[in-house]
Amino acid sequence: MQRNPFDEIEDLFDRMGRSFEDSGLARFQDISLDMVETDDSVEVVADLPGFEKEDLDVSVRGRQLSIAADREESTDVDEDNYIRHERTQRSVSRSVTLPTEVKRDEVKATYKNGVLTITLPKAEPVADDSSSIDIE
Repeated sequence: MQRNPFDEIEDLFDRMGRSFEDSGLARFQDISLDMVETDDSVEVVADLPGFEKEDLDVSVRGRQLSIAADREESTDVDEDNYIRHERTQRSVSRSVTLPTEVKRDEVKATYKNGVLTITLPKAEPVADDSSSIDIE
């Protein structure tokens, strides 16, 4: 069975990202998550406190799971002829490589009390589409 070079590239980017985060140079907020693989599925549980369900974006492309959350709030305060308008924005994101292919059309996600749970049913392994070529 031949190795997929794109899997190796994804693994390299994951290792580089972890090294960057561990170096202390990364100052963005990350999403804490747990990933558990069973015989039938992969389950990802992510902590996203303070966000609403509408703030979340979850997608799967190949073996890459991406989670993003973006929230913007604004407040108007009117005090003695002085109006103050404050806006805050909070964004977090995380992408992880799944350990196996999944059935994208059967993925289920729930969000309750700041915890996002994603259940990704495993797909049958894709047959190796490489073929031998005769040399003349």
